[in-house]
Amino acid sequence: MNCFCWVRGDHSLGPIIAMDELLLPGSLGTSASLTLRLGQTIFSSASLLFMSFGVEFYSYTAFSYLVTVMGLVLPWGFTLAMVDAYSLCAKCPLPQPGILWIIIMGDWVLSILALAAACSTAAVIDLLLQNDGSYCPPKFCSRYQFSAAMAFLSWILTAASSLFNLWVIPSL
Repeated sequence: MNCFCWVRGDHSLGPIIAMDELLLPGSLGTSASLTLRLGQTIFSSASLLFMSFGVEFYSYTAFSYLVTVMGLVLPWGFTLAMVDAYSLCAKCPLPQPGILWIIIMGDWVLSILALAAACSTAAVIDLLLQNDGSYCPPKFCSRYQFSAAMAFLSWILTAASSLFNLWVIPSL
């Protein structure tokens, strides 16, 4: 069963073409997008968990900010992974311009927030380690470093998803 759409969304403008011809790998409704979203969900949850294991993360604003942003990225990525899974199971992608613009804007906002949170967390960890570790025990600092690394990986996948979806917009 193939999904079909009208070129440019108007029934009188052109022939019906298969949706598979419009999709780029990594755009909404493809297996690559599902992989990106699952990776984003896994890395953001890992970042959140490793930051939350340290009971002293709330002492620094950058650490609290990372927990807040990863708390937003996690449901966003998981919800879009479910949309991708549905699209793959139904064999009918959902590349509607309005929906794609919302997803692209959400990805860009969360991408920028995730990058800011990861960078600020990495900077604070570096500052704490430069003070001979007196402010941060090695056990906690290594968890915080791992959390920042997972946040960077989540940011990369979020930005990649946004770019792939952005490249689909002109073809709709």
